[in-house]
Amino acid sequence: MRLARRTRSSSLLSDCLAAITRHPGAAAFAAAGTFIAASAIINRRLANKAQRDNPPQGRFIDIDGVRLHYLERGRGKPLVLFHGNGSLVQDFDASGLIDLAAENYRVIVFDRPGFGHSSRPRHVVWTPDAQADLFKKALDQLGVSQAIVLGHSWGASVAVALATRHPSVVQALVLASGYYFPTPRSDSAASVLSALPVLGDLISSTISPLAGRMMWPATLRKLFGPRPVPNKFTGFPKEMALRPSQMRATAAEATMLIPAAFSGSKTYAELKMPTIIIAGQGDRMIDIKQSVRLHGEIKQSKLRRIDGAGHMIHHSATAQVMAAIDEAAAEAVLTHGSEGPGVQQSRETSGA
Repeated sequence: MRLARRTRSSSLLSDCLAAITRHPGAAAFAAAGTFIAASAIINRRLANKAQRDNPPQGRFIDIDGVRLHYLERGRGKPLVLFHGNGSLVQDFDASGLIDLAAENYRVIVFDRPGFGHSSRPRHVVWTPDAQADLFKKALDQLGVSQAIVLGHSWGASVAVALATRHPSVVQALVLASGYYFPTPRSDSAASVLSALPVLGDLISSTISPLAGRMMWPATLRKLFGPRPVPNKFTGFPKEMALRPSQMRATAAEATMLIPAAFSGSKTYAELKMPTIIIAGQGDRMIDIKQSVRLHGEIKQSKLRRIDGAGHMIHHSATAQVMAAIDEAAAEAVLTHGSEGPGVQQSRETSGA
């Protein structure tokens, strides 16, 4: 009996090897299909687990078919925070900035569309302008008519768009580690395929999360360098950022990076509210020259360069970012009291 079973097994293996030898193309296609299906199943299960392990910490509001998740803490003058590409509200939470700011401000932090627990409908191209219009309506619904607004990295483009399109809402701006002018970007080029319809869904459901896990340590070194990754960042939910849906949103925003900067760069002269620009001198993701140039474009702006800090400046220089927020709020009061935006007449620099 055992001999018969071994004979049948050997025969089956021989038949499979013979089929692979005769039809290598079909065999490779079948193997690729199996890998894709298995990867998609694994990534889906990991995404579901990530969402179970990291339930929403805040509340939801529905705006034009978008279900927006947001955190709100503290009391006082409203302070709105916009996170960067690939991130979510826990980024600001892990940095300690939310708790620090909540001592004196009503802090509102959104998961931008497609990130964290916020949805990202496909019928909209989520440019900074589109997101600015969405957040204006969200702030209206939350009873916020005026706020200090901080944007980090890609979120800085959203903050600028909100200030340009809805200036009555933004009393003062804090722009951290932003990308403001079009320059060649390898990450944008690499994300094009992942941002395409259908093909992008396939890549984001299979390859992207696996590649993201492999590259995670190197990515963090680039984001935080030249400083080490702080221990407090262990609170950031990596698996939420590596879900297929968020990988797809990340690719879409990376692809839009250059055209968004090209469009946004035409509007900087329109900004009239007090603006504090803050950037790490050692930023390895976005050259600090971007911030220096923006400072030259916005006449009433102030530039704060942080020596030894990198892209994740709200983690590595939390106190300095908080000081920039307080400075922006004070400038808003000096410029136009507690009502409405205006023109900041004096122009000072620090380290520029």
